[in-house]
Amino acid sequence: MRIDILTCLPELLVSPFSHSIVKRAQDKGLAEIHVHDLRQHAINKHGQIDDYVFGGGAGMVLRVEPIAAWIDELQAQRPYDAIIYLTPDGETLRQPLANRLSMFQNIIMLCGHYKGIDERIRQTYITHEISVGDYVLSGGELGAAILVDAVVRLLPGVLGNEESALSDSFQDDLLAPPVYTRPAEWRGQAVPDILLSGNTPKIEEWRHDQALARTQARRPDLLGH
Repeated sequence: MRIDILTCLPELLVSPFSHSIVKRAQDKGLAEIHVHDLRQHAINKHGQIDDYVFGGGAGMVLRVEPIAAWIDELQAQRPYDAIIYLTPDGETLRQPLANRLSMFQNIIMLCGHYKGIDERIRQTYITHEISVGDYVLSGGELGAAILVDAVVRLLPGVLGNEESALSDSFQDDLLAPPVYTRPAEWRGQAVPDILLSGNTPKIEEWRHDQALARTQARRPDLLGH
């Protein structure tokens, strides 16, 4: 998978992609992540990429020219399965959406900033609009980092155990059950006997029951999907 990210703050994305699972995916050649600075296609020598809102109002808007120039340049090199705009009014990111995106080959992610982007970019280029939650961030960069992590970890060969991603929370509309490791007893609290029994069918039944109970208690809305 190749992911191209368009941003006016590329430095914000250095650390998230330089560690842990996303770095492992890149080291294995399973994912390519390229971050592009919108200011490389600024409209003037001062690096301008934004302007005032037509009609008045507070805040600045990212202009069409830098964004269009980058997208046109990238699309001339390869076809893209999705051009995603990270925006608070997009579709809320949930596990099924991450699953679908993980099947794509090439993706562009556009990070908004200030008051957003000119609407004509959305109408001309954008195929998916995604929000990482019902709150507003200073820009789309952290949202893009979240989306990249959610998608890349699903690529075959990225995780050490292929079944790990399949047992994550939300994969089956249930939260993950409790997990334990050594020591078997700590400060008077013992690991449930069933997990030490070696009876795999009973363990899986216990885990499902625990996942269901936890979902009912913490996220009952998931059970209605």
